Amino acid sequence: MGIDDKISNKTEDLKGKAKEATGSATGDDELKNEGKGDQASSAVKDGVESVKDAAGKVKDKLTGN
Repeated sequence: MGIDDKISNKTEDLKGKAKEATGSATGDDELKNEGKGDQASSAVKDGVESVKDAAGKVKDKLTGN
């Protein structure tokens, strides 16, 4: 995972946490759920990037790099 991807995913996660907290504090369920969705999206992207990294390592081992 590149540093840009990590920063982007972390930013999305933090925005989601802020939205969720604001939604909880104001009673805005839509904003709260949007924040949870942003956090879930960030987690999925992190997972995909981790799989890509692992696949790259396997490829490197198989090709002797």
